[in-house]
Amino acid sequence: MKRGHCSTCCEGAASYDREEAVNQTIERAKEILTRYDGPHCRIMEVCGTHTHEIFRQGIRRILPRQIELISGPGCPVCVTPVGYIDEAIWLALEKGATVCTFGDLVRVPGTEASLQTARGEGAAVKVVYTPLDAERYAAEHPDEEVVFLSVGFETTTPSACLAVRKAQQDGIRNFSLLTANKTMPGAYEAMKDSTDLFLYPGHVHAITGTGICEKLAEEGVSGVCAGFTASELLTALAVAVTRYQEGKPFFVNCYPRVVRPDGSPKAQSLVAAMMEPCDEEWRGIGIIPDSGMKLKESCQMYDARTRFQVPEMAGRANPACRCGQVLKGELLPTQCRVFGKACTPEHPVGACMVSSEGACSAWYLYGQNL
Repeated sequence: MKRGHCSTCCEGAASYDREEAVNQTIERAKEILTRYDGPHCRIMEVCGTHTHEIFRQGIRRILPRQIELISGPGCPVCVTPVGYIDEAIWLALEKGATVCTFGDLVRVPGTEASLQTARGEGAAVKVVYTPLDAERYAAEHPDEEVVFLSVGFETTTPSACLAVRKAQQDGIRNFSLLTANKTMPGAYEAMKDSTDLFLYPGHVHAITGTGICEKLAEEGVSGVCAGFTASELLTALAVAVTRYQEGKPFFVNCYPRVVRPDGSPKAQSLVAAMMEPCDEEWRGIGIIPDSGMKLKESCQMYDARTRFQVPEMAGRANPACRCGQVLKGELLPTQCRVFGKACTPEHPVGACMVSSEGACSAWYLYGQNL
């Protein structure tokens, strides 16, 4: 008689084994971190999602004082300069454009107002989930000029390019991008003297690959690439402090299931075909050469600045806001005198309190019980 097996039982056993392995990894990483007794180690959480998840998972509470976590410039909404918000408001109020944007940007303060207050003055501001939603809206409303606020890093830039390509294919002529797309290598260079090592954002390097991290390690800048679950973050931090004690520069990819050395060649090719590097302003940091991405001349009809001849706008941040220093790891959000008082998620003074990836938002939600 031929014996079979129960697939349900086998799958259940495999699931149990995986869960057990994850639990063992978590416990081992926690042990390494809680028992760490090495030199002071300053780790920059480049990614705002890492900041929120480290808080949410309670990881900060188990770290000894020698391990210091600081915020970095990895929240795209947070590093978008005030002048960009002013440009968007100008397009909506002066040119009558329908501004399509991700939700976080609506409440970010400009020099005098936010898109939310401009909406109260009659501006057409529409929240969308993807750039393709904005392109679709433009196709369905040919009498409106539709501008998508294209912010983000290497992770989201390909989707903006896809929207422009779709508009080209569909013959849509009432759609454009107001770009503030940024790339991370320049920010790493700008921030490398502010930290002992980087906690690199896994989703960015899923697109770019690990080449820049390896190059920085050769130049003496250490870091680990991390995922976003408790297990992945604990493992990355444990690896980071273990290697840090060795006293030599290093890079470790702790997110190999997603991040490959060459990243996503298809996404890289799409962006290279439609965009080119440009100098870009980062809130709190200033202009970083070649750290931005703008549409190439072949796509200029989809560039809102060219299409509407947008005037240059420097923008002025509220002088009480310390977001710039928070984004450089120079101070904790709680050290800002308006944090939790004049500046709250309901009434934000700066972008870091608005964004779901912002450091001030994370400290407001989770950090007051530390």
